[in-house]
Amino acid sequence: MSGRRSFSADGQTNYEYVVARVRSRRAALFDENDYRKLVRMGTGEIARFMEESEYEREMNALGARYSGVDLIEYALTENMARHFEDLLRWADGEVYNYVARYLRRFDAWNVKTVLRGIYSGADADAIDSDLIRAGELDAETLDRLENADTIEAAIEGLEGTIFQEPLVSAFDDFEAQELLVPLENAVDRSFYEQLIEGLPDENRADRATQLYLEFLQAEIDFRNLRNALRLARSGADMDPAEYYIDGGQLFDAGEVRTLVGDVERLVEHVRESTYGEDLSTALDDLESAVDLIGFEHALDAALLEYADTLSYRYPVSITAVLSYILAKEREIDNIRAIARGRESGLEPDEIERDLVML
Repeated sequence: MSGRRSFSADGQTNYEYVVARVRSRRAALFDENDYRKLVRMGTGEIARFMEESEYEREMNALGARYSGVDLIEYALTENMARHFEDLLRWADGEVYNYVARYLRRFDAWNVKTVLRGIYSGADADAIDSDLIRAGELDAETLDRLENADTIEAAIEGLEGTIFQEPLVSAFDDFEAQELLVPLENAVDRSFYEQLIEGLPDENRADRATQLYLEFLQAEIDFRNLRNALRLARSGADMDPAEYYIDGGQLFDAGEVRTLVGDVERLVEHVRESTYGEDLSTALDDLESAVDLIGFEHALDAALLEYADTLSYRYPVSITAVLSYILAKEREIDNIRAIARGRESGLEPDEIERDLVML
């Protein structure tokens, strides 16, 4: 994002104002009825539906350059970037700092998108359509990354960022296993480490910061769970503790090493944790799933529901803002999945299985 202010604790924090604006934006998000309509439309109908929604500005601005699924995807990412720029424009003091930190998640997304694209042989245009320009990596860096022709070149292009050194360290595992898991996990760990860096201890924090920490702990726990299961299902000969992300409460690095090879024990461990009730549906999906896709969708829904629970429990807090960011991200992912699915000729029921809805 351009024009972002540097982190500062100075200035009056304006939670009430930001939360009020966010709740208004949240009310405008698509709901399940909208998704059920969209999965039965062709791409042209989806585009017209979006033109009559809050995506109108982006659809009209990009309509002369793109069409079909390309138009939909570029409009989605432009719209997301605009909404998150608005968040930062509204916010002051502590709330600005927390939101700015959190929006770096899209830098991690973009780095992983580039790595996946190069790994799968996608061209620069295909990679570009999946980038979400809502983080701090500037346009020049993203352009350089999407035009890199090798994984090594992409890593070199990240010089000066928080991601390069961890990716260099994970590169040997990537070459040995010929899997992206080590690189993707290294990116996740880099993001979460900087996200919690410098935050006060929970026992000494004020209530607003405690809520922020509580949410971040849950997200790190869910990410560790996702990464551990990916390693287990990949069959890769790697120590899962090497990719453990500090900051969560669900398990420590040693427990990850012990549980990752035994999904039944892992599920039981989570069921007995503080997340057992929140993740009961996701855990049922995991036990019955042929692959991880259904479980990961259930995890995404569970995290969003957890954030919503915190935001309603403490209405004027950072959790309402983080909940909106997650909900907006889910909307973008859902509409993209619908558009791509319809273009590929998938049936509505098939597409709905790929959506994350509460």
